[in-house]
Amino acid sequence: MKSHRHTIFTTLLAAALFGITTPLAKALLGSVSPFMLAGLFYLGSGSGLAFVLLLRRLSTHRGDSPAAHEPAHDPLRLAELPWLAGAIAAGGVAAPALLMLGLNTTPAATSALLLNLEGVLTALIAWVCFRENFDAQIALGMLAIVAGGVLLSWPGTHAGAVSGVASGIAPGALLVALACLCWAIDNNLTRKVSTNDAMVVACTKGLVAGPVNIGIALAAGAHWPAWQAAGGAMAVGFAGYGVSLVLFVVSLRHLGTARTGAYFSVAPLFGVALSLLLWPERPALAFWLALALMAFGVWLHVRERHDHTHTHEPLEHTHAHRHDEHHQHEHDFAWDGSEPHTHAHRHAPITHSHAHYPDVHHRHAH
Repeated sequence: MKSHRHTIFTTLLAAALFGITTPLAKALLGSVSPFMLAGLFYLGSGSGLAFVLLLRRLSTHRGDSPAAHEPAHDPLRLAELPWLAGAIAAGGVAAPALLMLGLNTTPAATSALLLNLEGVLTALIAWVCFRENFDAQIALGMLAIVAGGVLLSWPGTHAGAVSGVASGIAPGALLVALACLCWAIDNNLTRKVSTNDAMVVACTKGLVAGPVNIGIALAAGAHWPAWQAAGGAMAVGFAGYGVSLVLFVVSLRHLGTARTGAYFSVAPLFGVALSLLLWPERPALAFWLALALMAFGVWLHVRERHDHTHTHEPLEHTHAHRHDEHHQHEHDFAWDGSEPHTHAHRHAPITHSHAHYPDVHHRHAH
């Protein structure tokens, strides 16, 4: 349970880093076009993580790392590449393009409301298409978090709402909804590669999506911004898109897609909180109601206990692990007993009973 709570904190931290990019993006949009900004965010994410990976590799080669004696992370397997490519195409290329096109003709408040569809669609795809288990308590928690997001985005709750839903759903609203669907697909496809090095997965996404979005911006007539604005955007992207995505992938590995998506849906709360600090004003009652709804939803997820007899099928994969009840295996390399460590390993069939979540070892039928 302690590791479960640690993962929840990791997911909420990912949500916070992503959530604060919205008000920071608002501050940058005056000097950077929307498509260019999206590209710089992704480029900052990919290049920043690539630099961290380089430092990690150099440290390992010098022997400064405690894990210097361990095998490096295995590269993505050939069978996993289509999942990652699909995730990048859906979430890194299609979704930003659809969102930017939709924002051109959709009121800001309507768009904010529609963006809450991402969490709902993520859970629905995980439950229906990938058969991830859930119960009434988890579904209720998801609804509470989404309801808080809707309330938070409602016109008049904060300064970001510039026009009302009463004006009707603009034609571009369908494009915004499709963007949410693409991000939901991205979340579920990323889960398929979540056992790999999360930093490599996030770095690859950024290095592909960044240049593609920048290319779209330049083709549409945008100009490269001043170096101060470009550097600021890339720095924000490194934290809000890079580090956040690394933490998100780790959470997918331990919590499953729907639960990770539910916790991540509280991101707008952090964005509004930062907005209130940057542009001070007294929060409306709806802000506090949204906070209560989201806190209630998170509480329902935290108190979940899923316990039954289940059977693990034979499985081979690579990820950081300790030699717990699920990792009783021998090593074909010199190992001094330090944990956690990372290497390819096989799981033999086992049947037992304990509390668990739909992590990489518990994706069984019910």
